[in-house]
Amino acid sequence: MLNVHMENVEDPKSGIDFVTEIDKKHTSEFANNPEMDDYIAKFLGLSSDAQANESQEKTMPLKEGLRTFPKAVLWSIILSTAIVMEGYDVVLLGSFYALPAFSKKYGVLSKDGTYTIEAKWQTGLSMCTNVGEIIGLFAAGIIADRIGYRWTLIGSLMLVIGFIFILFFAKDLAMLAVGEILLGMPWGAFQTLTVSYASEVCPLVLRFYLTTYVNICWILGQLIASGVLKSYAGSASKWAYKVPFALQWMWPIPIMIGIYLAPESPWWLVKKGRIDEAKVSLGRLISENENIPDKSILVDAMTAKIQLANEEEAALVAGISYFDCFKGGNWRRTRIGAMVWTLQNLTGSALMGYSTFFYEQAGLSTSNSFTFTIVQYVLGLIGTVGSWFVSRKVGRFKIYFFGLSAQTILLILVGVLGCLNSKGASWGIGTLLLVFTFTYDLTIGPVCYCLVAEIPSARLRTKSIIISRNVYNVAGIFNAVIMPYMLNTDAWNWKAKTGFFWAGFAFLGAVWCWFELPETKGRTFAELDTLFKNKVKARDFAKTEVVTFDAQEMMERLGEDGLKKMVHETEGATTSGYDKEREFSP
Repeated sequence: MLNVHMENVEDPKSGIDFVTEIDKKHTSEFANNPEMDDYIAKFLGLSSDAQANESQEKTMPLKEGLRTFPKAVLWSIILSTAIVMEGYDVVLLGSFYALPAFSKKYGVLSKDGTYTIEAKWQTGLSMCTNVGEIIGLFAAGIIADRIGYRWTLIGSLMLVIGFIFILFFAKDLAMLAVGEILLGMPWGAFQTLTVSYASEVCPLVLRFYLTTYVNICWILGQLIASGVLKSYAGSASKWAYKVPFALQWMWPIPIMIGIYLAPESPWWLVKKGRIDEAKVSLGRLISENENIPDKSILVDAMTAKIQLANEEEAALVAGISYFDCFKGGNWRRTRIGAMVWTLQNLTGSALMGYSTFFYEQAGLSTSNSFTFTIVQYVLGLIGTVGSWFVSRKVGRFKIYFFGLSAQTILLILVGVLGCLNSKGASWGIGTLLLVFTFTYDLTIGPVCYCLVAEIPSARLRTKSIIISRNVYNVAGIFNAVIMPYMLNTDAWNWKAKTGFFWAGFAFLGAVWCWFELPETKGRTFAELDTLFKNKVKARDFAKTEVVTFDAQEMMERLGEDGLKKMVHETEGATTSGYDKEREFSP
């Protein structure tokens, strides 16, 4: 008979025998197979190590997280920087509509004697980017599953280098449209893989910071684009729009070098059964210090935890296809992720995307419009950094819910001022948009990236994020269709009254949040898996006690063959001293 004891270091003579209970529960499976005793002991070691690592992760202070995982922070920042390019180009195209040189080259003469890009072409160009991203996202999910995050991103950056040539040498709007579709495809990979990687290489205490850093990259790209355009605001030269296109070539090569040197996601490696490589990857993410004198022990424990989490999820949903995101409990998780991201696009952020054009429609000069845009993105950057401090005191749900509530009020005020025709009202609208940008980037803007990475299961994380982002892109197509008509003087000419429209969506989004968006702060991936598996109500997530990596429950699900397989895969990866209070005796 196998005896497995948990030793109390203060009273070594005391011990609790777990095998008797397990034998009673597993008589039909294991009782008549003595060789299983050793497998059971080792499996209990795996479970205990995973639980100990879970406890350490949940209680790890921020300072210790930074000291233990500084390289994880560095690699995550390098990969996420790819998003700067997308933020840059998205603002570039929207702002070009207000650039005289661009309008004269590609636009038509309007009733007031100035050149303008027709509403149908503004719609078409904006839609092209979203269509390309939708195609690229689905492709990225399939490719990344096969070759990993790093090589998928490197290949995407290579495509970006080539596709920029199309925009730079574009002769007409049709050629620009082709270039935007093609560029949207590699951007799709940036949108999802950077978020997945950030969430999978860092501990819980760093997850919010590294996933929301993606939002900072977006803003940095927008800020750089606005600064470049500001310098060419009064220029009639073709270089006013060609130079901003050409500047995109400066990003891909240095980012590719950084990604090549980065370790692959250990979660992806475990999912592919490459356990030894996962350990090497984890070793490159962890730094030894006085609290972690031997990182190999932590590496083994983290590897065991990732394996157990992967096996638990595989027992619930065996497949890892896009269709599996809509099966069982994963449908709820996919739905929440999609809504969280879609609400970003349906609650007034479109006004920020068209900010330069909007300011001019509100009565400001071209020079003042670009100045307001730069100030707007600086406030967005400050807001995102501010969200890091807010997140230490307030949960994800509260940040998102109250952010939507505040946006509703601000958008109503924008609409009210849009009903007035005065210079003071125009400046008031500009000021409210600045406040709106700060509020957005303090709340739903950054926290969204954390939520979409936390909500899905580990095995389906990348594909779930892709689906969520593509629903967001569909909403972006809706924005691309409707916004030019709302703002264009030759179309609906709603101007700032557009605020009323988006306020309605923001209010409905806040209502949805209350009923379906759970609180994920302080929860490990394993805990979130358990909460969703047990169908806990959204408002009960924060107060529900959770037991993870329960050996008895996992053994029941795995059976004899599954238990043997798990032990063989992790042979030597545990029971080496991570949980120093555990002792095995045959």
